Amino acid sequence: MDMRDLRWFQQVADGVTLTELSDLEGVSQSGISRALARLEDEVGTPLLRRSGRTLRMTRAGLDFKRHVDAAVHELDDGLAVVHQLLDPESGTVSLAFQPSLGTWLVPGLVNGFHRAHPRVGVELRSKRDELTPAVGGGTDVELELTTLPPQDGTTRWRVLVREPLMVAVGPEHRWARRESVDLAEAAQEDFVANHPRSHLWEETLRLCHQAGFEPRVALVCDDLPTIRAFVAAGLGVALLPVPDAWVPTHEGLHLIALEDRRAFREVGIAWSTEQQMLPSARLFLEHAVREVGGGPEPDPGRP
Repeated sequence: MDMRDLRWFQQVADGVTLTELSDLEGVSQSGISRALARLEDEVGTPLLRRSGRTLRMTRAGLDFKRHVDAAVHELDDGLAVVHQLLDPESGTVSLAFQPSLGTWLVPGLVNGFHRAHPRVGVELRSKRDELTPAVGGGTDVELELTTLPPQDGTTRWRVLVREPLMVAVGPEHRWARRESVDLAEAAQEDFVANHPRSHLWEETLRLCHQAGFEPRVALVCDDLPTIRAFVAAGLGVALLPVPDAWVPTHEGLHLIALEDRRAFREVGIAWSTEQQMLPSARLFLEHAVREVGGGPEPDPGRP
């Protein structure tokens, strides 16, 4: 079948009139009609029927169009892949990230990448559910900035930076002038918590359990700026990552180092080994490792 005929069938089935399609394609209406009739002959049944001045799909046309849409979509994806192979400085990178990384890591990386590769677009996706990987499993996300290490062998994860976790308290808190604290001392404190699907809250629970207590949750917030505001208002304490906690959002927020050397989280970039990485995504991966990771460039092709 002629792909041009399939595309014309798609457009007419979606409501484009023969007159509009003729003007758009620079082909006579009779030429388009002959192409549609040729397609119906190849399929073996009418796909369109006339209703007044418009053409509407028959039952066979409805069923056929679903498969045409899928086939044309796959073909367009394949053409895009080939185009990027011929010209790596084009295309679009899909990048997911945890909201807590959106205040410091993501803006700088994307800005530097745009300066180095101005014709490559970056599609940003902030994710709320931090405990479910954004790459792999048939998703269309190519790269993910995350603090969650991969849970299976189909995803690779390159650590970029280690963020210390510090205790945040308000200006009137009795620890406000301290430089360090043992987390076990916080057993009787009220905690301002991140939402349950936050990896930061998982890390907070891990450290509290290692210190021998279950944190007493006073408030639950959806994002770190709100947590910082509530802590600065004296409504509880929280464990916050640095450098995010240094964002000058609220005056009076005091950060205190934890004596536990395990009080940190690692930030990495993840990608799936189940699908071939497009050149534009490889460019971003190499840029992230070079600018933040401080190590040799990764080989995306190796599992």
